[in-house]
Order: sequence, then C-alpha cells, then structure tokens
Amino acid sequence: MIDKQIASAAQAVADIPDGASLAVGGFGLSGNPMTLIEALHAQGTTELSVVSNNCGVDDWGLGILLGSQRIRKMTSSYVGENKEFERQFLEGDLELELTPQGTLAEKLRAGGSGIAAFFTQTGVGTQVAEGGLPRRHNPDGSVAVASPVKEVRSFDFHGEQRDFVLEESITTDFALVHAFKGDRHGNLVFNKAARNFNPLAAMAGRVCIAQVEQLVEPGEIDADSIHLPGVFVHRVVEVGGDIEKRIERRTVRPSTDSATQGGN
Repeated sequence: MIDKQIASAAQAVADIPDGASLAVGGFGLSGNPMTLIEALHAQGTTELSVVSNNCGVDDWGLGILLGSQRIRKMTSSYVGENKEFERQFLEGDLELELTPQGTLAEKLRAGGSGIAAFFTQTGVGTQVAEGGLPRRHNPDGSVAVASPVKEVRSFDFHGEQRDFVLEESITTDFALVHAFKGDRHGNLVFNKAARNFNPLAAMAGRVCIAQVEQLVEPGEIDADSIHLPGVFVHRVVEVGGDIEKRIERRTVRPSTDSATQGGN
C-alpha cells in the first residue's frame, strides 16, 4: 500500500529549494493551498518561479510570498487586486508571463498529460502571438525583457483555413493544491469553486503536494466521485475543515421587503 500522508505542511514542503518552479492551485482566493503557502513562506524559500491563475492579494494567497519578495517570476492570466504585484512588476523586481486564462489551463493540463505543445486560436493577431508584451521592466520603466514571437500555422478547421498559435505546455518542479477530501493514496475530491486550477496544477507538478480538509482511508471515496486520481499526487497533508477561507470582494444584493410582507 502506498501511504502518501505527511505529518505536517512544514515537512511536506521542506525539500522545495530556492529557485524552484511551482504550479499553485486557486482562482482568486478560492481554493488557495494556504497552509502549504504559509509553510513555504516560514522556511524562507526564495527566487521562486510560480505558475498560478493570479497572485492572491497583498496579505493572502501567494501575496504573502510576493510581499516578502520570494517570487522571481509569475506566469498568470490575471494580475489585478494586488498593489504590491503592480509595484514590483513596474519597478523591475518581478518578471511576468501574462497568459490567456484558457491557454494557461491547457498548458498545465497538457504538461501533466505528456503533451509538449499544442495549437490554439487564442492570441492569434495579438501580442500573445506576435511578441512584444513586457515581461520585465528596467528600474526606469523601459522594457528589459519582452515576450517572443510564437509560431503561427494555418490549418483546415471546420472547412476553412484558420490560423493557430503554437503554445508550449507547462511542467513544474512542484505543485501545491487544496482539496476538500483525499485519501492516503492521494485520490482527491474538490469542493465546488475550488475545483478550478487545482487539478490542472496538480497534474503539471513533478511532485504534487496536496492539503486536504478531510483525510479518509483508501476505498472510502467512491471511484466515480474522484476528481483527480492519486497517480498525480505524491504527498497529502490533512489541514482540517476549520481553516480560514477568504474572498476578495464580498458583494450582496439589497434585501427586499417581500418576505416580511408575506410575498413568496
């Protein structure tokens, strides 16, 4: 029997070295593997190259690593909500590879599936394909590193010739993900919106570390209910269900008086 349970988050991330590449699950602040991120922050790992949909906010998610200047490069599709991210990028302290969201998801999935590259229509006719997007600035604001030109090829698609841009897949040294439930073999179940980039990030990491709210015995999760099989997961840490879960912006609709007036 393969028991992948690790006693603590600190032990689970202890061998992540300076300069490592990470695929990290989450969308906004939903499904962020916070316990693992905090453990990585506590051990002082730096010069990280991180692939994640976004970089959290100033004091939560990947933002806590960014705020301590532990991240050298971000590969993301959304970079809002984080003033420190903006400052570091514009002042030349952070490299950014901005990637369309669907393309980023497919790059991670492809990497985990053993596919080296793929063609997509997304980005054709833009700087995504033609190059020139700033990746790193000089301190004076000029562009130090720009995105390269990518191969574009025409294919017969649905009876017409269309252009497609070649995108390389992503694999990373490690992956950090959050799941609602897992067993000691690494089979994972994600809850609602937390099933966002977490399965894809897990697939892309050569070593995947999963924090789970509930840890159960092998066989207790129905096979048809497993969202990610344990073949992609190498370490599992139970963090409990009472961990803090934040949202970026709480929006509520004003209540109506219909309920108090007997309306349905």
